[in-house]
Amino acid sequence: METSELLKKVRHIEIKTRGLSRNIFAGQYHSAFKGRGMAFSEVREYQYGDDVRDIDWNVTARYNKPYVKVFEEERELTVMLLVDVSASRNFGAVGEAKREMMAEVAATIAFSAIQNNDKIGMIFFSDKIEKFIPPKKGRKHILYIIRELIDFQPESTGTNISLALEYMTNAIKKRCTTFLISDFVDGNDYKNALSIANRRHDLVAIQVYDRRETQLPDVGLIKLQDSERGCEQWVDSSSANVRNRYAAWWNSRQERMLSTLRKSRVDLATIATNDDFVVALMTLFKRRG
Repeated sequence: METSELLKKVRHIEIKTRGLSRNIFAGQYHSAFKGRGMAFSEVREYQYGDDVRDIDWNVTARYNKPYVKVFEEERELTVMLLVDVSASRNFGAVGEAKREMMAEVAATIAFSAIQNNDKIGMIFFSDKIEKFIPPKKGRKHILYIIRELIDFQPESTGTNISLALEYMTNAIKKRCTTFLISDFVDGNDYKNALSIANRRHDLVAIQVYDRRETQLPDVGLIKLQDSERGCEQWVDSSSANVRNRYAAWWNSRQERMLSTLRKSRVDLATIATNDDFVVALMTLFKRRG
């Protein structure tokens, strides 16, 4: 992409997403994640209404009466964006391409984090770790992130969510809030990596998809291409049986993803490329607030 065109796109996304994060998400983001970065302070005797999950069982056993851990909210959070840059993100038939929606969602979260005085970092992943941007603060850092979101060219085409989660868990030692932004087109099992990452960090999943991916249109003989593996296949979309089987495949894959996230206790927002992502993020933030 030419420099002038890139700068124009960076400026457009900055104006749009900074305005959203300042005017809409300012309070919602803080209330949704302010209690997630907590530092252990002391223990005290259990009082009615305390969360039983905060009981310190070692101290309780020593004194033979319940004690709970007291936490203090840390002044700042570290926020990590795990952004899927596999080839399937380039698909776009209804609304904007998935990669454009992912970039806007990520940029909005980044501006929300900066306005809350949080550090923001990013990992681009395909079926390999494409790029790691360590967490920092500041407008210059944010603009660098946005530029990379728009113009980054991955080396690989596949998807490996487990690899990205494992890398993040190893790279970021301090507990952080992590947004996993992907279309979740991944044939690998990532449940174990998801569970481990969510125990160590505060993990949130955001799925971006195109509605055209959910069902085949009745347009006769069409050629379908797997953008990540490069294989092609001719399909007779005029056949109701073919369309039903495709819809069943999509629903089955979606249910597996939802089940995996539920079992790992990871919050999810699903956003179609022709949706208003503001509504989805607001709903997510309110649910966590």
